[in-house]
Amino acid sequence: MNKTHNINIGGFPFTIDDDAYATLESYLSKIEGHFRRSEGYEEIVDDIERRIAELLNDRLKNKKIVSSDDVRQAIAILGTPEDFGTASDYDDYQDATPDREYKTGRKLYRDPDDKVIGGVCSGLAAYFGIQEPIWVRVGFALVFFAGGLSLPIYILLWALVPVAETPGDFLAMRGEKINVKNIAKIVEEQVEQISDQLSEIGQDWKSKRRKKKSERKERKSWKDHL
Repeated sequence: MNKTHNINIGGFPFTIDDDAYATLESYLSKIEGHFRRSEGYEEIVDDIERRIAELLNDRLKNKKIVSSDDVRQAIAILGTPEDFGTASDYDDYQDATPDREYKTGRKLYRDPDDKVIGGVCSGLAAYFGIQEPIWVRVGFALVFFAGGLSLPIYILLWALVPVAETPGDFLAMRGEKINVKNIAKIVEEQVEQISDQLSEIGQDWKSKRRKKKSERKERKSWKDHL
């Protein structure tokens, strides 16, 4: 009988056999090494671990112990660093193919990154594959002004539809595969967006500071002429 370990992956407790533990530990070590210099490194690794936990829970069902095969199937779905251009020693995983294709399809979420009020319209646009959320907003506005029920429907969706929070949520909203490459891409996009917002705040602050400094100089010059 193999030795087992009680571990926590992505916030979920698992009992995992010794071989599976070694395989998972090696995989996560390589993932951490690959993304260590990336912006949002910790968030990327955390979200990959959460995705692993989802996949393992999906496979376990009535089983109590995670096997090596369970881990390999999860890795085959998530992908490995060499899948997006980085060489590694994952040759053992190349022959591992999932016994069924894991598809989430699109899921309906509110999009907090492209919202006017609650992100309902942008979430609907992503769900139905509409490139520009403005058309969904225009549709709601037209129905509203025509005396329709768009406002109560919007409020109902706002209350019932969850907001996208994790990279997995954003990928499911877009109907994209929730794998290592796409998780990293979403996190890096979010970090870049935050960086741009902070840069804009900094520029606004500097602009206001220069304006105040200029106003003080003008007031001082005006007093000197009195």
